Amino acid sequence: MVRSLPVAFIQCVLLAVPLLGAQSEHPNNANAAVETIRPSGDLAALPSLPHGMTTIVGGTIRNLDFVRDQFSLALYGQRPMKILFDERTKVYRDGVKIPLRDLRADEHASVQTALDRSDVFAVSIHVLSASPEGECRGQVLNYNPRTGELSIRSELSSGPVKLLVPLDASIVRQGQADFTSQSSGRSDLVAGALVLATFRRGQNSKDVASHIAILAVSGSSFRFAGKISYLDLSNGLLDMVDPLDGKRYEIHFSSARIPTSGNIHLGENVTVVASYDGSQYQATEITAY
Repeated sequence: MVRSLPVAFIQCVLLAVPLLGAQSEHPNNANAAVETIRPSGDLAALPSLPHGMTTIVGGTIRNLDFVRDQFSLALYGQRPMKILFDERTKVYRDGVKIPLRDLRADEHASVQTALDRSDVFAVSIHVLSASPEGECRGQVLNYNPRTGELSIRSELSSGPVKLLVPLDASIVRQGQADFTSQSSGRSDLVAGALVLATFRRGQNSKDVASHIAILAVSGSSFRFAGKISYLDLSNGLLDMVDPLDGKRYEIHFSSARIPTSGNIHLGENVTVVASYDGSQYQATEITAY
């Protein structure tokens, strides 16, 4: 099983719509009602939510800590991501808003995140109590052009997500200009390719893909820029968040191939040229700026 997929690519997302609560018909009990849902902190004293692009990541909640207001999100093929939260974070279960304190460890969730300086902050958390469907990010395991059957590995599913790709399904490359300028189609549905698939429930309970975005294929090259949030020089591994798309990338590098990699530091801003080899991003150039 591969471990080096971009975090934002390895998730299935359930787009949950919170239900609107009815207003109380008993004004005399209004203060009591407010008191039961009022968070422990003072919202007026909290800063506004982080600005900028948000990203949705999916995984399993681990190490939930209400003292430090943080948890770890276990991600497919990746080290867990530390995510902060507070009273500004909205939590939903199956589309219904729930108190923050009702969040539980080991639950599968889709988390809308935003960068707060160098920290990852949870804007909203959608707990998934049923099998995710609607949109799936992950890695292609197999595609059968004869039957149109596509299998995708995803963190939020215990087994492969299987989709039927009809002839009228849209298949396009998505991302950086150099990558999207090349022709795309079913030939990109090869093992190891990173995809974002939109699907619907078809006949006989089969999920039918309507649109597939190809995010990376083996041999494709990318350029990233951002701050190093994790660095392991001995094993040639770094994490960085690219502010252009708000996504975190795990990148491997060889000090023998890139001697300057020994001079980089945690928290430093770098540009990285990397190729995707079907299992991970491998750096060919690292430059500090």
